[in-house]
Amino acid sequence: MTPPRPIIEIRAGKKVFGSFTALSEINLAIEEGEILTLLGPSGCGKTTLMRLIAGFDTLTQGSMRIGGVDVAGVPPERRPVNMVFQRYALFPHLDVFENVAFGLKVKGLPKDKIKERVQRMLHIVQLDSFANRYIDQISGGQSQRVALARALVNGPKVLLLDEPLAALDLKIRQHMLAEMKRIHAESGTTFVYVTHDQDEAMILSDRVALMEKGRIVQLDRPEDMYARPKSLFAAKFLGETNLFEARVTHVNGVGTTAVTPSGIRFLASDANASQDDSVTISIRPESLSFQSGDAAPQSVEGTVEDIVFIGSRSFYTVRLDDQSSVRIQVQRNARNVPPALHARTKVFWDAANVVMLPRP
Repeated sequence: MTPPRPIIEIRAGKKVFGSFTALSEINLAIEEGEILTLLGPSGCGKTTLMRLIAGFDTLTQGSMRIGGVDVAGVPPERRPVNMVFQRYALFPHLDVFENVAFGLKVKGLPKDKIKERVQRMLHIVQLDSFANRYIDQISGGQSQRVALARALVNGPKVLLLDEPLAALDLKIRQHMLAEMKRIHAESGTTFVYVTHDQDEAMILSDRVALMEKGRIVQLDRPEDMYARPKSLFAAKFLGETNLFEARVTHVNGVGTTAVTPSGIRFLASDANASQDDSVTISIRPESLSFQSGDAAPQSVEGTVEDIVFIGSRSFYTVRLDDQSSVRIQVQRNARNVPPALHARTKVFWDAANVVMLPRP
């Protein structure tokens, strides 16, 4: 069976502004109907890449196809994409219905068709009862949904979202992420989402394209990228982790063993490293434990130096005997009794949770 053709395909993409290379070696295929997030720090090139897809900028080198059609030279208004910005650019003198209907009126659609499509879209974004309200009469989250409805009502193949939740407070932002997933499922439109926020990317995405210095350094499902980062940058950017410098001493059928200068041994069951390689060990705080499991885990001794309580979780800082330290995340429950502050303890981990990263 022939695999489906990507809705967007970029090959060997490069973008140069004067003497500055904003993007290079961009090879990206976005599948129809997925939510793909462009994630990375400020200045990594994610918004530039989105502007190229929208047609606001053009590739210096390489090619781009949308819906199987080469879009070189195709202006934004003729591309099957629409865009939602951080500032929603809604019209304050028009009510919600008229804002959503604006693009359809410009296209000259009959009134009955406009009414039908706008009502359907307001139903999808759950703003049916707000159709006659003006923008200053609704909340920030509701304004965001109006902007989504206005972008989707034209039936684009791809919706581009450039940090659309950045202006909202945390509680509304969390609610809107759930709303976006629901709206995406109901509309069936491909979403390309830009953010620097790791939590947004993890919650929303089918896949994440992590960007650094104008390149895509990893393209993966969120859970795989978090659990198996392919670089030190990815390990650190996607969440808190414990890091150790080490050298590979053994590679066999059991796994790969690396040892730190102070003698701490790490066995990784799945590592791409060779004998005598210098590596960085990465272990997430939730992958460390004060209790040994059934898989004969590795361990090291230390002293509890600090405890921070955050809701149902606690974070323990343990000073190891070599004076390095680790952070451990513990779920608080009656069966889990971690050590007290300043107590001596053992810290355990399993080989499946050890990630060995190449040293740059």
